[in-house]
Amino acid sequence: MEIQSILQKEFKLNPVQVKNILELIDAGNTIPFIARYRKEMTGSLDDQVLRVLNERYEYLKNLDARKKDVSRLIDETGKMTTEISAAIEKAETLQEIEDIYRPYKPKRRTRAMIAREKGLDPLAAVILSGLKQDELLEKEALAFVDPEKDLNTAEDVLQGARDIIAEEVSDNAEFRKEIRSMFHRYGLLICKTRKEEDTVYRMYYDFKEPVASLVSHRILAINRGEKEEVLKVQVSIDEEKVLAFLLGRYGIVKGNKKQLTMAIEDAWKRLIYPSVEREIRGELTEKAEEQAMVVFRENLKNLLMQPPVHNRVVLGLDPAYRTGCKICVVDGTGKVLATTVVYPTPPQNKTEEAKKTLKALIEKYGVDIISIGNGTASRESEIFAADMLKEIERDVKYMVVSEAGASVYSASKLGASEFPEFDVSLRSAVSIARRLQDPLAELVKIDPKAIGVGQYQHDMNQKRLGESLGGVVEDAVNKVGVDLNTASPSLLSYVSGINATLAENIVAFREKEGSIRNRQALKKVPKLGPKAFEQCAGFLRIRDGENVLDNTAVHPESYAACEALLKKTGYTADDIRSRNLALLDLVVSKTGLKALATELNIGEPTLKDIVEELKKPGRDPREELPPPLLKRDVLDLKDIKPGMVLTGTVRNVADFGAFVDIGVHQDGLVHISQLADRFVRNPMEVVSVGDIVTVRVLEIDPVRKRISLTMRDVK
Repeated sequence: MEIQSILQKEFKLNPVQVKNILELIDAGNTIPFIARYRKEMTGSLDDQVLRVLNERYEYLKNLDARKKDVSRLIDETGKMTTEISAAIEKAETLQEIEDIYRPYKPKRRTRAMIAREKGLDPLAAVILSGLKQDELLEKEALAFVDPEKDLNTAEDVLQGARDIIAEEVSDNAEFRKEIRSMFHRYGLLICKTRKEEDTVYRMYYDFKEPVASLVSHRILAINRGEKEEVLKVQVSIDEEKVLAFLLGRYGIVKGNKKQLTMAIEDAWKRLIYPSVEREIRGELTEKAEEQAMVVFRENLKNLLMQPPVHNRVVLGLDPAYRTGCKICVVDGTGKVLATTVVYPTPPQNKTEEAKKTLKALIEKYGVDIISIGNGTASRESEIFAADMLKEIERDVKYMVVSEAGASVYSASKLGASEFPEFDVSLRSAVSIARRLQDPLAELVKIDPKAIGVGQYQHDMNQKRLGESLGGVVEDAVNKVGVDLNTASPSLLSYVSGINATLAENIVAFREKEGSIRNRQALKKVPKLGPKAFEQCAGFLRIRDGENVLDNTAVHPESYAACEALLKKTGYTADDIRSRNLALLDLVVSKTGLKALATELNIGEPTLKDIVEELKKPGRDPREELPPPLLKRDVLDLKDIKPGMVLTGTVRNVADFGAFVDIGVHQDGLVHISQLADRFVRNPMEVVSVGDIVTVRVLEIDPVRKRISLTMRDVK
């Protein structure tokens, strides 16, 4: 109940919404299913909000479980009090729980433990009380001198007592919470260089910035520089502020209680500072990684949702130098028609021979588009392709596509199983061709982390990143829908309710039984039970099947309502197939959405979705986006001049701006300050991966191969 109240408050939702969502999640429903088919219960929350809520729900459940564990562990020591119990109950983060548990947590042998074993607890208590002057404490310490315990002098005794106090101060949860807060308010991240030579980290060689204002991409860059032993990094704070806080809590003013002061100063320098600095660095890194994941997720989503280029014959060109450019021609469905290798690039430079080969392929198979990978030798290959296209009459265009992950796919078990007769490089050419035709269907075959539209992805928590990006792919696949009879196991495995095993079973079933003609036949697939059917059925499409509704996002559970709607409005299944439902909206509005939903015994959001699906059966939401930018000519860096206005495609978005492909080999950077004629807090407010944008060239640095662009005041 408490978790429900927290989520309700944090997400500003009503109690019924939160209760419904948690029940749906706990019942094993997937996020795509909940978002699409349980809108009445969720208040039509989208998949992104539901994922964030689910992550927070998991955190709160873990927090609750840890509270119970820590309560039990402290209780087993016999030291549980009502105050500790109340503090545990009140704690809002896992860090707070660990701070409370710290004094009772089993530790390796510490200086304080050794001092306690020597019987110095009573003296430490006297010092902590502050009731005796330092001179009297020194005399009292003499009573504890014992050479057999390695306590040879009064100072040895006092040092042991101070060790006990230092650990007690360090283990105080309230102190640590306040000091951590002070680091966030007053701390500075300081970088110094370990090397004199020039590196990409030069701007951090003598760097200092408040912890409170650090942005994520700087934190991740600094972390990488430290890992590569280029930078030395620390979080610094004015220790006078911290010591003033600690000493004040013990009523110490300057000059009195010398022994207690020494113990507190030791606690700060030896125990608290190193520990809290590590925690602050960890918090900064976690925060930076989370922000980087937000950027990565958004970029990946936009890349996956790029408009497909259906029913076009594509020639994929995987560029290379010494080993030649691998060529693959695929038909409009992605079927491989031909493969070869040409050598138009150095060192062979067999340009004319390569042109002759490609012209013959273009003519024989009716190639419409050339898809060129953007890796090594891409620039030379693009120039070659543009020159060749000038020599043919057929209207063929080309596009440079990201080949990130193509090599991962081609060397994978999946790549080998799809094309056992091809070598690794030819599989890459197939991938490059197909990812222009249908980016989503091809990119799902690759680990999302290898697609390369993030920043510092290799430095992040790989498990967390994988889970985060997997959710993006799942949402994209289910938003578009999947052709049940042509989808690969990779694509099927991202469908709600279908795991890798079920995906293989579906493919094996259709290979054995032939094309699946209706959704109900799915129930015959081995191990696909009622729950899996409920979760997946609405996201699987059957083109030209027995029931036209199987080619829509209408869930089978709503077929009866859908048929009743058609009967009431005078339409038939044939009208859906011919898209002859022009008056459907008028009929629905005439009756009234609410009244009609009540009559059909469904919710209003579900009725709205059904109406939209009936009007556009088999629709692909990606086709409503602007098509990709295709080209026939090529620019060189030397052709680019400041002031030129060009059209380009956004290839990547980072916290500090956007990288735009303007037709030269090097993407240009539109800094965040140049994205709009207004202040932009987040680049994603303005641009997304795949957007076609108009930019003006600000500056070119040919030596460093950098192009600065602007979108401000560009018409």
